[in-house]
Amino acid sequence: MSLLGGCMSREAPSFPIVGAYFPAWMVCALFGVATAIGLRTAFIFTNLDRLLSLRLFTYVSLGVLGALALWVGVFGP
Repeated sequence: MSLLGGCMSREAPSFPIVGAYFPAWMVCALFGVATAIGLRTAFIFTNLDRLLSLRLFTYVSLGVLGALALWVGVFGP
């Protein structure tokens, strides 16, 4: 029963943005995309981008890490 404790909450995590409620995962996903774009810009500016062999995998992973870090930072224990 303790494993389903998060499923039994009455309200889903959401944020009011311009009068509409957006789910928290959407805010975290947008933050992850912004993180990946920002890091790609920084890597290109510092010439680290040309050293990467798997660019797509690297930037997707960095975006996911940014989104998960925001999720844990805001909704974590």
